[in-house]
Amino acid sequence: MDRTKLDLVGLRRDLHRHPELGFQLDRTRSTVADVLRKLGLEVHVGVGVVGVLRAGGGNRAIGLRADMDALPIHERSAHDYVSQTPGKMHACGHDGHTAMLLGAAEQLVRDPGFDGTVVFLFQPDEEQGQGARAMIDEGVLDRFPVEEVYAIHNLPGAPVGQVSTRVGQICASESLFEIEIAGKGGHASMPQTGVDAITVGSELVLALQTVVSRKLAPGSGAVVSVTEFLTDGQRNVLPGRASLKGDVRARDPEDRAAVEVFMRRIVTGVAQAHGIEATMTFRTEFRETINSPEPVAAVLRAAASAGLQAIGDREPMSFSEDFGQFADAVPGCFLLLGNGETGAHGQPLHASDYDFNDALLPLGAAFWAELVRDRLPLKGGESHV
Repeated sequence: MDRTKLDLVGLRRDLHRHPELGFQLDRTRSTVADVLRKLGLEVHVGVGVVGVLRAGGGNRAIGLRADMDALPIHERSAHDYVSQTPGKMHACGHDGHTAMLLGAAEQLVRDPGFDGTVVFLFQPDEEQGQGARAMIDEGVLDRFPVEEVYAIHNLPGAPVGQVSTRVGQICASESLFEIEIAGKGGHASMPQTGVDAITVGSELVLALQTVVSRKLAPGSGAVVSVTEFLTDGQRNVLPGRASLKGDVRARDPEDRAAVEVFMRRIVTGVAQAHGIEATMTFRTEFRETINSPEPVAAVLRAAASAGLQAIGDREPMSFSEDFGQFADAVPGCFLLLGNGETGAHGQPLHASDYDFNDALLPLGAAFWAELVRDRLPLKGGESHV
């Protein structure tokens, strides 16, 4: 391998300058694959990038995952590595996640201290929730079987380097719904001659809020949000058609199923009350992310070994993560790594002035290396010092 030490800050900022979306990650994939090859890893490029590192003769294997895609957001930052592509930016820190995992690969190549196989999973299209499924469907877990899988996401507003996770559900599911209302348009001065789709839609918007407040147990963490209300009305024309679109988050698969049932009942009931038809589609894009006990315990040990503050009983997050697909296939742990509390590092994820904290790069890389050594210990009970 080239013994020149990786410039993780320079690498991260290069990725930041050149954001790519979804599965269209040609430059990003090429950059990641080139670094892994220079480090001497076995490299496979498909919808994502897979790097394989073996040490010793152990037959155990674990997977470490980083997401690579950016967001369709126009960056509004003052630093000198802003996005060079208008309308696209790394507003979620995937540039940092990728750089941290490459840094971990470098550390483990230089000083392995483990016995077994590490599979580095660099994933596309996390933001739309299709990347993990695409890699699994492509056969990544069949070609590179792992016993456990792990992923990091930075967390603005938390102290730099603080590790937090929990056993059980840690990220919510996300389901998208669309309701089509077929009323009867008419003249704005004679509403009695038709069925105003805006009135029906407005009733639905309010009624849907009772699903969480009156149908689920308090503290369920479910959220029903109508995010679009579209009609074919004009200045003096009452609309005959309306479309409501929105988003449902749930922490429990049973709650998610119950929300869909209650929503369909409400849509049917309100439509019948007005003597019209309404239809609803409900599609789950992200499943719940569920952490397994043993991987969580390993994360907390590794964090302590890396000198990081570790919290093992954090509250579940309301956002969604398609890492849940990997964690459903094999035991896994999704963890949060504090990005800082001030400035651009403390801005919310997906904000146009958010920025990943470069101080996390060596911390995250060291944490990953400690985790590998914990899960793939040297024979004879030796541990890395």
